[in-house]
Amino acid sequence: MMHIYQRGSTNLEEKAYYIVIWIIAFISIFSLFGGVMEPDGALYASIAKNMLLYNDWLNLYVRGQDWLDKPHLTFWLAASSFKLLGISGFAYKLPSLLFGWLGSYYLYLLGSKLYKRRIALIAVVMFMTAFHVVISNFDVRAEIYLTTFTLAAVFHYYIAYRSLSYHVIPGSFFLACGIMVKGIFVIIPVLSGFICYWIITKQYREFIKLKWWLALLLVGIFILPELYALYIQFDMHPEKVIFNQQNVSGIRFFLWDSQFGRFFNTGPIKGKGDVSFFLHTTLWAFLPWSVIFYIAVFNKLKKRSIIGKKKATTLIINSNALVAFLLFSFSEFQLPHYIIIVFPHFALFTASYLSSLKHKKLKAISIIQQVIFVLVLVLLIMIAFVFDVPFKFLFVVLALLTGTIAYILFFRVSVRNLVCLSAVSAVIFMLFAYAFFYPTLLRYQAGMVAGRWLQNHHPNGPVKSYLGHRFSFDFYAPTKVEYVDDISQLKSKSDNKQIVFLPTTNVPDLTSKYQVKILKNFSDYHITKLKWGFLNHKTREKTLTSFSLVELRKIQ
Repeated sequence: MMHIYQRGSTNLEEKAYYIVIWIIAFISIFSLFGGVMEPDGALYASIAKNMLLYNDWLNLYVRGQDWLDKPHLTFWLAASSFKLLGISGFAYKLPSLLFGWLGSYYLYLLGSKLYKRRIALIAVVMFMTAFHVVISNFDVRAEIYLTTFTLAAVFHYYIAYRSLSYHVIPGSFFLACGIMVKGIFVIIPVLSGFICYWIITKQYREFIKLKWWLALLLVGIFILPELYALYIQFDMHPEKVIFNQQNVSGIRFFLWDSQFGRFFNTGPIKGKGDVSFFLHTTLWAFLPWSVIFYIAVFNKLKKRSIIGKKKATTLIINSNALVAFLLFSFSEFQLPHYIIIVFPHFALFTASYLSSLKHKKLKAISIIQQVIFVLVLVLLIMIAFVFDVPFKFLFVVLALLTGTIAYILFFRVSVRNLVCLSAVSAVIFMLFAYAFFYPTLLRYQAGMVAGRWLQNHHPNGPVKSYLGHRFSFDFYAPTKVEYVDDISQLKSKSDNKQIVFLPTTNVPDLTSKYQVKILKNFSDYHITKLKWGFLNHKTREKTLTSFSLVELRKIQ
């Protein structure tokens, strides 16, 4: 990443993009501070924490139970960060941010090869400022890793196709990393563009070239650590009960049920899909660029050239994006963050379209982006007051001052001004999210707040038992957490005490067997499923539940 952004620019427009990219990268650092969010982020962080606490890097456990869902690489990266920096939210998020920057670097490299450096820089700005990428920098899951690995694989395979065959080695390595993050389906968004390109351009000889078969062999070799770990934990132990059945093969789940089983809804983890889901998800997730993207798609459809002419620039990128988007849309298991993997392709497609516009169309697009800019600004200010974030007047001053300066600087019609003004709207969103909104939101994540309270008041106390379903408590509690799913499972010697985290409504159930001392109560809300009643500070109290930390001593 340093290599791209320090390279000399040939004109003022490209220099402006370099400056914007540096600013975005700097502000992204603030996403590292604050908490790890429920449910997925906290779940993954707690799994990585267990790796370190138990010194077991092969088996994945959640609250003492075997866990079979995601492959290992995400957890290996987080646990390695914990090993170097200590167990913390900062250490959990740092690898994802670094790999996100690496993904931006590869987006620049790929864009420069397939298009021009100017288009590549615009695409990097678009990708780094897409609203769902901004959110994912804070609410870390697996998609940023996956996006980087697939981009890197596409880039190296493209170089291997064009000239240097030895690039199949790093290409296969990154593809294998993507597979060890999400599953075998990653092969599709990496190779589908090349396959479509070779078929449409009748380059059938590519399918029999030794280097591509060697690439697949290398992928198989590079994923051996994942296959070994799954074999050790599951295939060697058919007696284990997984998904309420025995004889569950971890390798089969990894190679089929984890992804294709979800797509066909035949695996143990099922969902209910909606073909239009990612169409409307993209509308908000790819802001502030989504309207331009849809205009570009409509323009291509009108010309009947959504795939593009017989050029690698359009065929590889557009085919990859189209196949992946259709795969996600027709899947029976859908979540908004899945779409991030194709955002780099969307960014290149949109940047290419934007760069081709004449003054009249560019002016119309500029007006649309100015409207989006104002709407984003107004919406964030409204949320600041409705949600009642601390220092809301400070945010309003910063937002209006930044917005006014940006509007004055970038009002004139040009691609550079359009891109920079739109990027500023994302920068304001980043500042609001990282410095004002999320810190306030996380006050209502009871598991995290309770775990931090224990760190300060009982850092070396007895083993903590846990009731309730808050993975953030597992992660933030200062010691290993023993989980029980029924109050009757609590055990205590008469001369010992234990600290339990549980829903406050369950506290009266303990009084018949234990001396109960409430240490602290914590307000709780499912913060990744925001509704108006919670967002409105005047009605928020009615939407909250409560968890308690209690100290129990057995009645003599």
